[in-house]
Amino acid sequence: MLILASFIGSTWAAKMRLLACCYNDPEMQIDPDTVYPIRPDCRDDAPKTRFKPRPGLTLSPRRWKLLHNEEGVLDIAGVIRRVQRGGIHPTIKGEVWEFLLGCYDPKSTTEQRNQLRQQRRLEYEKLKTKCREMDTTVGSGRVITMPVITEDGQPIEDPNADGGARPSSVGSEQQTSGAPLPKEVVQWKLTLHQIGLDVNRTDRVLVYYESQENLARLWDILAVYSWVDKDIGYCQGMSDLCSPISIILEHEADAFWCFERLMRRVVSTLTFLTF
Repeated sequence: MLILASFIGSTWAAKMRLLACCYNDPEMQIDPDTVYPIRPDCRDDAPKTRFKPRPGLTLSPRRWKLLHNEEGVLDIAGVIRRVQRGGIHPTIKGEVWEFLLGCYDPKSTTEQRNQLRQQRRLEYEKLKTKCREMDTTVGSGRVITMPVITEDGQPIEDPNADGGARPSSVGSEQQTSGAPLPKEVVQWKLTLHQIGLDVNRTDRVLVYYESQENLARLWDILAVYSWVDKDIGYCQGMSDLCSPISIILEHEADAFWCFERLMRRVVSTLTFLTF
């Protein structure tokens, strides 16, 4: 776990290479400040990305479309060459990263991907509903920043009372039965405020995170992932990895599965490095 924390302790510059390494299609010049705007009071302190777009080499929306055949099968080798040479145009960054992170097989057709996307969205909703049954803050538009449960499984009522009261987050199952919570549920609920603390510190120089809705969306994705992957759960710094994905992918479920694929790669890399 300490190795994972060290690995994902990413810097602002590294994240900005993911978010901003793109906009130099000769036909579509874009000011990065208009794509991922920085809060006016943070502009002087926010480090600048070192990425320099290269004219004519950026993967543009037009080139991206041409790299698909009539059925939607993707020339992934052509995509990688473009990305390596000139980055990705911001308007297609989410679509491209879904392929680069392995969410979709480049050999799949548009129809096959649409079917898989719908299946995954339904699966995510089921996972999120399960998490909401365990803690009603999930999907509520709020973020937990203080403990909601003791280590022996006893709920802590209204832990945010001093900073603005919110309803108890005790899940419906515990409210109905009053039975002790399973150990895995207790462990999951113990991480929720840790996720919230990190979310409230993540990329706060961006205007995007002035929205409570966007903060809650990032928290929801990480809370659900923490439940799904019980071996990893949540580790400090995972919010830094998830944040760019949440920003560039419009649908929350798509962002979740993209992040899940990224974490597979992180874990696989760390497993390889430890042997």
